[in-house]
Order: sequence, then C-alpha cells, then structure tokens
Amino acid sequence: MSIIQRQVVLGFTLSFTLFIVLLSVFILVFPIGDWSLFWTRKIFDLPFILFAPGLSILVGLVFGFSSGYYLRKQLEALTAALTQMGQGRLVEEQQSSTQEINVMWKQLDKVQQHVSEQTRLSQKLANERAEDQEKRIQKVVSEERNRLARELHDSVSQQLFAASMLMSAVNESETGKSENERKQLNLIEEMIHQSQLEMRALLLHLRPVALKGKTLEEGIKELLTELVQKVPLEIQWKIESIPLKKGVEDHLFRILQESISNTLRHAKADSLEVLCIERDGTVLLRVVDDGVGFDIESSKTGSYGLQNMHERALELGGTMKIVSVPKKGTRLEVRIPLIREEEEGND
Repeated sequence: MSIIQRQVVLGFTLSFTLFIVLLSVFILVFPIGDWSLFWTRKIFDLPFILFAPGLSILVGLVFGFSSGYYLRKQLEALTAALTQMGQGRLVEEQQSSTQEINVMWKQLDKVQQHVSEQTRLSQKLANERAEDQEKRIQKVVSEERNRLARELHDSVSQQLFAASMLMSAVNESETGKSENERKQLNLIEEMIHQSQLEMRALLLHLRPVALKGKTLEEGIKELLTELVQKVPLEIQWKIESIPLKKGVEDHLFRILQESISNTLRHAKADSLEVLCIERDGTVLLRVVDDGVGFDIESSKTGSYGLQNMHERALELGGTMKIVSVPKKGTRLEVRIPLIREEEEGND
C-alpha cells in the first residue's frame, strides 16, 4: 500500500470519527424526539443527514491526499539523494517541516561525509601504494616488457604483416580459383588480420603501463595517437586537463589500456571514442566502440580484465558501468569522485 493510499485510509477513519462527533453534537443540541429532524433540519441548505457525512468525507479526503502527497514528496527527495550518493555525487542537505524527515536528512549528511572521507583515504592509499610500487618494480618490469614487445614486434608481428600482404595479393589474383577456394582464402586473410589486432593488443599490454612523469592527458593522447598510426580504427577523443594525484591517474590510465585492448581483441569495431572530462566534481572516463558487443552477464564472472577494471574503479571510490548491445557496440563509463587539495587541507 502506497503512502497516499495509507493516508486516504487514515482520512476515512478521520471522516468516520468526525461524523460521529457531528452526530453526537446534533443529538445533544436537538434531542431526538422526532427522527424527521435529520431530514428537516438544514445546514447551508442541506439536510443534516447529507451535510454531516458529506463534510466528514470531504475533510477526510482533503487530509488524506494532502498529507500523503506531502510525505511522498519528502521521501522522493530522500530517495533521489540516496541515488545521487550511489552515483558518487554530492548531495545538499534539505530542510523539512517534519522533525523525523529532518533527522533522516542529518543522518544522510553524516553518511555522505563518512563516504567522502573513506573515498579520500582510499585514493590517498592508492596514490601512496602506486608510488611505492612504481619505485620498487618499475625498472625490472619496464625492461622485461620492452624486451618482449621488441622481440614480438621484430618477429611475429613482421611475419603476420608479410602473411597479410601475401594473402591480399593472392586474393586479388583472378586466375584458377573456385568460389569455395575464394571463400577459404578470404577467411584466412580475415584470420591473419584478426591475429594482427591480437598482436597489437598484446603489445599494448606489454608496454610500460606507468605514465613516467606524464599527466593523464599527455599519456592518453600519446597512446591514442600511436594507435591511430598502427590500427585500422577511426579514433576520436576529447581529453581535458584535470589535476589528479599520481595513483588516480595511474589507475585510470590502466583502465583505459585494458578497455582498448579488449576492443582490439574482441570488438571487431570500426570506430572508437574516448572521453576523459571533469563534470560536477567527478572525473568521467568513457570509452565507446561500434563493435559486435557481448553479453555482460555471462562475461562478468569469466573476464579477468573486466574484474580488474571494476576493482580499480572501486579502489578509487568510484563506479564502473558497462552497456553492451550485440551488433551495436559497447560503452564503458568510469566515474571517480574528485577530491580537491583544499578538502585534504581541512583534515
């Protein structure tokens, strides 16, 4: 039963009570000697037998609807505030004429302050841990990744490129091939092309993932510019300069790398859009492709990459949302609350 329905029932109870009171007053003022007084005695040109229940019902309906509507508006405001908090957005405390509702708003404000503090501490911890980890293993990991990437690029990648050129030349020749052979050769060429994308995605993983002194804006632009030169994708981006701590930048950059790698390996996309901006105190990272899409529910438990990205977003106190429609593409959106320097200075 909704709030308005409950209040209407309460209003009818009030109506019945008011009717009993009016009837009792009438009997006291006009002692019952003749029952016809209920029909003959008029109030505002209406017989008492019609006026009393009519007034009672009207008062009950007005009370029920007005009080129910007011309470529903108050609870809807609280629900909207909780939804905004779940999205990582700040909520302003509101004042209500109802004492109980005001208590709820004060408790909600305390919870929001607690969540904000936990987010700030989590980001601070991620920043310290990222800097410490980078100092300890960056040199070894970077050298090994570079060695593997160089060997793969000089051997397997070059061989795949040569095989792709050879298959293109074979498919362009028109001599002595049946329709079935042509289909098989086209399939082989497509497999070689997919293997090239897989290799580029692997090389992307093997690259040193640390920004190495660059800002997030510089690192993303450098990565996308390099991809434009090597990958047959139409890539568009909008990257804003956002002052972030080292740990936050590192996590966002790795989420972007993982997302692009998934696109190269699985999406079969023709275009890719990357957006990294600040809106309403939140850092928004969005990656959109027009590929084949996938079933999100079946991929959640089996994909280490998706789980890794989700955990990185949570570690920064943010959220990650993926929308994918088969044959329509995939949209990944990460929102991270932006903690300003002055907020930390108030501790």
